[in-house]
Amino acid sequence: QVQLVESGGGLVQAGGSLRLSCAASGRTFNNYAMGWFRQAPGKEREFVAAISWSGGSTYYADSVKGRFTISRDNAKNTVTLQMNSLKPEDTAVYYCAAETYVRTVLAVVAGSYDYWGQGTQVTVSS
Repeated sequence: QVQLVESGGGLVQAGGSLRLSCAASGRTFNNYAMGWFRQAPGKEREFVAAISWSGGSTYYADSVKGRFTISRDNAKNTVTLQMNSLKPEDTAVYYCAAETYVRTVLAVVAGSYDYWGQGTQVTVSS
C-alpha cells in the first residue's frame, strides 16, 4: 500500500509560481514511477508530468513543457512539481499518483496509475 498526500496548492496571480509536493508512505516508493495529473471543473483528469523511479527520465504534457518541472527525492519519499509562469488555464485540482507496474516508457494515462492522493487546489487569477 502507498499513501500519497499533496500540499502546496493555493491562489496565485498569472505569471507567478507554486511548488507542489507529494509525500509518500511505504518502503517501496523508490520502485514506483510517479505522475502529476490535474482536473478542472467539468473536464476530464489530464496528464501533467511523470518521472521514473530513479528520476532519470521525465515527461511533460505539451501544455506545461518549459514551465513545469517534476523531480523526486527518494531518500525523503517525496515528489515535487515546480510550476512557473502560471496561467489561468492551469487552474485545477492537482493530484499525484504512483504506478507500480514497471514499464519502459512513462505512463500518461490516469488508468495506469495505482495510487492517488486526495488532490490540492491550484487557482491562477488573471
